[in-house]
Amino acid sequence: MSARDGPGLRRLHRSTRVLVIAATAFVVALLTIPRLISAYISWLWFGEVGFRGVWRTVLFTRLSLFIVVALFIGGVLFAVMWLAFRFRPVFLPESGEEDSLRPYRAMVIRWPLRFGVGIAAAVGLLCGLIGQSSWMTVQLFIHGGSFGVSDPEFGLDIGFFVFDLPFYRFVVNWLFVATVLAFFAGLSVHYLLGGIRLSADSAGVTHAARVQLVVIAGTFIAVKAAAYWLDRYALLSSRRKEPTFAGAGYTDINAVLPARLILFAIAVICAIAFFAAVVIRDLRIPAMAAALLLLSSILVGAVWPLAVEQLSVRPNAADMERAYIERNISATRQAYGIGSDRVAYQAYPGVGTKPPTEVAADTTTIADARLLDPNVLSRTFTQQQQLKNFYSFPAHLDLDRYRIGGELRDYVVAARELTPSALSGNQRHWVNRHTVYTHGNGFVAAPANRVNAAVREAADAAASGNSGYPIYTVSDIASQGSGHQVIPVDQPRVYYGEVIAQAEPDYAIVGGGAEPREYDTDTTKYTYHGAGGVPIGSWPDRLAFAAKYTERNIIFSKAIGPGSKIIFNRDPRHRVELVAPWLTTDNNPYPAVVGGRIVWIVDAYTTIDGYPYAKRGSLGAQAPDSDTDSPRQISYARNSIKATVDAYDGTVTLYQVDRQDPVLAAWMKVFPGTVEPEESISAELRAHFRYPEDLFTTQREMLAKYHVDEPREFFTTNAFWSVPSDPTVDTNPHQPPFYVLVGDQGTAAPSFRLASAMVGYNREFLSAYVWADSDPENYGKISVLQLPTDTLTQGPQQIQNSMISDTRVASERTLLERSNRIQYGNLLTLPIADGGVLYVEPLFTERISTTPNASTFPQLARMLVSYRDPGTGGVLVGYAPTLAEALEQVFGGGTGRLATAPGGGPGAPPPPGQQPLPPPVAAPPAVAPPAVDQARIAELNAQIDAIRAALDRLQQQLADLERSGR
Repeated sequence: MSARDGPGLRRLHRSTRVLVIAATAFVVALLTIPRLISAYISWLWFGEVGFRGVWRTVLFTRLSLFIVVALFIGGVLFAVMWLAFRFRPVFLPESGEEDSLRPYRAMVIRWPLRFGVGIAAAVGLLCGLIGQSSWMTVQLFIHGGSFGVSDPEFGLDIGFFVFDLPFYRFVVNWLFVATVLAFFAGLSVHYLLGGIRLSADSAGVTHAARVQLVVIAGTFIAVKAAAYWLDRYALLSSRRKEPTFAGAGYTDINAVLPARLILFAIAVICAIAFFAAVVIRDLRIPAMAAALLLLSSILVGAVWPLAVEQLSVRPNAADMERAYIERNISATRQAYGIGSDRVAYQAYPGVGTKPPTEVAADTTTIADARLLDPNVLSRTFTQQQQLKNFYSFPAHLDLDRYRIGGELRDYVVAARELTPSALSGNQRHWVNRHTVYTHGNGFVAAPANRVNAAVREAADAAASGNSGYPIYTVSDIASQGSGHQVIPVDQPRVYYGEVIAQAEPDYAIVGGGAEPREYDTDTTKYTYHGAGGVPIGSWPDRLAFAAKYTERNIIFSKAIGPGSKIIFNRDPRHRVELVAPWLTTDNNPYPAVVGGRIVWIVDAYTTIDGYPYAKRGSLGAQAPDSDTDSPRQISYARNSIKATVDAYDGTVTLYQVDRQDPVLAAWMKVFPGTVEPEESISAELRAHFRYPEDLFTTQREMLAKYHVDEPREFFTTNAFWSVPSDPTVDTNPHQPPFYVLVGDQGTAAPSFRLASAMVGYNREFLSAYVWADSDPENYGKISVLQLPTDTLTQGPQQIQNSMISDTRVASERTLLERSNRIQYGNLLTLPIADGGVLYVEPLFTERISTTPNASTFPQLARMLVSYRDPGTGGVLVGYAPTLAEALEQVFGGGTGRLATAPGGGPGAPPPPGQQPLPPPVAAPPAVAPPAVDQARIAELNAQIDAIRAALDRLQQQLADLERSGR
């Protein structure tokens, strides 16, 4: 029977067809309408922030890639299926197997175009959706430039590996997909239409089917040859030698690389053999070619490199890998900006030879020693500066510096933000939540090295609970016009922030209406007049946003008028990521007052993965407040962009801060006009730039290994460092870096730095001290103090153990824990005293309350300091209610007064009401701790026993009262 005359199929009933069409239309509408609404809202939002060009460029690139990939894959599939249909057998023999395929064959023969186009379109659309996600690869290929550095193996510019190679692999991958899909599509159609028969009485393959499948298989082998050629370059980013080192090693260059060339040649020959089978009509030739390629890939591609590695390299690894370790060291330093052009190393003894009073920089460091830990004080800020139940502060506060009255001082800073989750009762009504409670109020700062009270005696602390509180510098609506704002803010309202953005959904509707509606104070209302927000007064816009948020009130609410706006996408990081999707943002944005306005400063990075010979790392993997579950894997990073987001109107501005970054140069070509030049950064804004934590965390991880120059020493790992564990938390993760204001050794002026201690490899002794400058004149300069290896200086974990095991600390902690929770603040490591290391750590207490919902919060109670005695080598521990007293215990009389000196050095003017410091008093190199007063100790112990007895009696009375109440 002729296959061309297969039996027809019954037509569907009309009502059935209508239902099928309606169901299809409904599914299509369900899939497309939300995406169209989302695209329309995105178009409005990007217009609001002035980055609509970014939206258009990304959309055009994605759409173009989608069309190209979809047409390519769909076109290949349709061509293969159409050719298989066109050259199908005219007659087919009858068989049981053929009978089972007859209905499907008849259907295909009746509507060949529908099936061909339908299948090709469906697969093409799916592939297009996958392919459009690689828009960054295409744009970097088009606009990428040169790094000005050549790789050590092929002599090609690094730009080839970063910008070109990923695109070539993208093309090859889609060629693989096309050939594989085409092969299975051709195989299926030929089998369905009889070109391939597997029945016992009529097995065989038609000439047309054989030619088509052989050509597709030959194309696959040719693409495989191209992949072998590109794999040569990918070897330079090999991870096979990790964790020893990164990049191609001896085996890769001397065995795997030649193997790739051999396999490339064999693949070319095999592809020719496949194509030759079209003419020779002998399938044994391509079968032998395929077997040759498979056997070669096993022997040449796997067995030979394995034999070289095991028999030659491993027994002599330190010598044979030497050149490749040198390449790895050089490339990693270049990729992460830790080369000799950015990092300065200096020998540091670890033991001081002079008292702090004789070193001007030390007096500055002690005077600015930080007492407050921003990671501890969030609840303290909330309890003391919340004002209303719907305001709060981020879980982790920030550190910044301000020059007040000519004195530079670091501050714990935060914006008082709206907390929608704290709204209660009728406050949670849609009208109140989205049109009344719309913004936060104010910028709060507290000097990091000052508190307003300190307890003098341990017994008094346990009895009264009095502790040191932050001294708040408040700039909010209530303080406007008072004339007492130390950090004046002209517009304290906060519509954009980290806490506000945590609401779901995070939108506010402002403006419009006949009278002010938004809450400002208990006696005043406010109407938003800023540039932020998308107009929502028209009915199409209201319908679009009602559909986006599935909220009918947006349509019917009378609070929305012709001038109303909707504010959304309120997280500063998220706004930067939206307008610059090519950037990776830092986990820790921070607020600053610039020009009288609150702005969020967001550090942003250009990153790539694939820098030849560079070690792979994770950006921000150890950030203490990171919300990234899987940090991005990179092999190159630059903090090329500083972004600001205005807290009032949401304006996003991107500033270029690295003119040497070729990755940034490429993206600036892709999105011209989106990045402001470095010259446009005001001096006031630049004064608040901090070296970013995520980048520094990654760089110190690299410096732990890549400070080593000698390859053999690198291979043995003896000279490696480690990031110390955090001694202040039970889980002991890596200690986070810390911002400090310390005295500069050259000028004694305070310098704002991001610093970290480093310990020996898998040890706890201090090996180095690393810091990055944040001051405008030295911004980005990294300094490393290297301690000698023949002496042992205790690291953070060891110092913490020494301090908490001190008799005074241990005995008082037992007393304090009866009615308080104890929390240690960040342990600061400070180079001091002409070669020594001073450790400073605050101790916070929080009252334990049996009353439900009691307002308890951490308060500074004690200061611990530790210093290595230069005479005996022992560890001196200071423990007192104030830093000054603790320093007196360590360094001797008069030294503690430095802790109260404003600005640091001798001769600095004292604050109002305080007497000037006396001239520095010379002290011997080794100062013994104060003599123990046994009578005083006995008196204190008696007082402690009395307090314990009083507490016991009080608890007993409370218990009696509870029983009598029942």
